[in-house]
Amino acid sequence: MTKEKEGAYTEKKARSRREVFFMKKNPVSDCWYADPESRVYGGRVYFYVTNSLPFEQQNNLDLLISSDLEHYEIRRSILDTAAFPGARFAVWAPSAVEKDGKYYLIFAACDIHSEEEVGGLYLGVSDRPEGPFRNVKSDGSPFLNRIYGGAQPIDPHFFKEEDGTVWLYYGGWGHLMAGRMNDGMTGLLPLPGADFGGVFREITPPDYVEAPCVLKLSGTYHLMYSTGNWTDGTYRVIAAASSSPLGPFTPYDVILTASPLADGPGHNSAFFWKGRWYASYHRRTVGDLYPHNRRLCVDLLPVEDGKLRPVTMS
Repeated sequence: MTKEKEGAYTEKKARSRREVFFMKKNPVSDCWYADPESRVYGGRVYFYVTNSLPFEQQNNLDLLISSDLEHYEIRRSILDTAAFPGARFAVWAPSAVEKDGKYYLIFAACDIHSEEEVGGLYLGVSDRPEGPFRNVKSDGSPFLNRIYGGAQPIDPHFFKEEDGTVWLYYGGWGHLMAGRMNDGMTGLLPLPGADFGGVFREITPPDYVEAPCVLKLSGTYHLMYSTGNWTDGTYRVIAAASSSPLGPFTPYDVILTASPLADGPGHNSAFFWKGRWYASYHRRTVGDLYPHNRRLCVDLLPVEDGKLRPVTMS
């Protein structure tokens, strides 16, 4: 096996649309990746990631696929950009879900700070988990560009119940929103007690900043979210629990935080694979102050007494 195949992932090699490499240790790639969404389809793990570059260079999303968490295949540029004409930069934080045989990918674009700006959350669909994803809106418009309750429309997350119900969580600027997708995944259903547009409810837990992720264990909903500053070592992940997907969520542990090994671990997701829970997340090299230098990592996510416990970064 050549050195390149063993994991020396070069920028020259990265320019191709599809690559396969081998990397047993964290980070799993030498590419700058952040905000991973991890899903298991057909026995393989799919990691949908942000290209961690200056905002104006964030024009598409990448996908890493692994069958063993040792060998990874990269699929470049999984969005059909012609179908998302407004998503010109700051393409961030994808989340994926399968529904009735189709695969949906939601992401944020353009870092909007007002509803007059083009951008917000865009929703794509594909017949395959690797895409390419096309806009569910035939006119190319965003799925959501409103700023409800002070929540910037970024960092979306899909959570699917056992009965097929899909919940949408999102929000930056310290506000977390939740809504329920319709069966066709084309819009949101009316939500009793909704504060905003009749479809969203604010469910912000203590110290929430961004990056929600939900899973369910023995009937209890567990929300993971990032707090601190994404550009430095204060970034970390809190776990909270609730008996309802709409909260209220009560924090109970910090499951990812800086250590002598790495700084600023956060914006995580979780997946169950071969009998174990894993966390995928991004982290920074200690002492590296450039904000976009973030890399994808995968580690075991301990579960004890029905709760998520701190991840030991490897």
